[in-house]
Amino acid sequence: MIDRLAIERYGVSGLVLMENAGRNASDAIEKILERDGLAKGLSCSISGGELHPSDALAGRRIAVVAGTGNNGGDGFVVARHLAMRGAAVVTFIVAPAENIAGDAAANLAILRHLQHDVRQIAAGELRGLAGQLRPFDLIVDAIGGTGICGQLRSDMATSVEQVNSTGLPIIAIDIPTGLDCDTGQPLGPTIRAAMTVTFVACKIGFDSPQASQYTGTVAVADIGIPAEQVLAINLPFTS
Repeated sequence: MIDRLAIERYGVSGLVLMENAGRNASDAIEKILERDGLAKGLSCSISGGELHPSDALAGRRIAVVAGTGNNGGDGFVVARHLAMRGAAVVTFIVAPAENIAGDAAANLAILRHLQHDVRQIAAGELRGLAGQLRPFDLIVDAIGGTGICGQLRSDMATSVEQVNSTGLPIIAIDIPTGLDCDTGQPLGPTIRAAMTVTFVACKIGFDSPQASQYTGTVAVADIGIPAEQVLAINLPFTS
């Protein structure tokens, strides 16, 4: 809904919103790695509260696990920015790539043009996903976002279970896959993140007492539209 508002009311393109979201999520990931000592022995440069590109991510092995929707598209942008900052990034697509469309497809195409390591995981291979992820230092969850309605479908549920079973730290993009953003209740298997980078503002469901076991620490990133303007407008609206 916020994306639609930004596009229809303010004229910001979906590609710009996705780029802003992914870049700002990457900033947050870089900050948390430095702050929590996961990037041992590496230095960063902080000025005015912002972490500038440095070697803080150099040598970090990061897996981005992406679905086919806009949340996956955000993940593709995150993969590109983290790789540009020195991380060794592999993107795992856990749904049929032919179902990726629109802005997400555009960002996947950019990754492929840049010769980024993109691995398609077929439905029959999903139960072996955890084994492919364990050599990494960190997993970015971009499987599914706020658009999920009802319990996760079988393949998506399997992907979530596989990611959780690695025991690796997970950073969720916008919302942990499987968590209802309005109630904070899990929709079946749900990502248990160490940190969630959410966009514009915290989701209502994050206030639920049980939500923190899935979100971990929550950081808010902008998408290029002031939060106070977005939140002041009642939806639905007409452009």
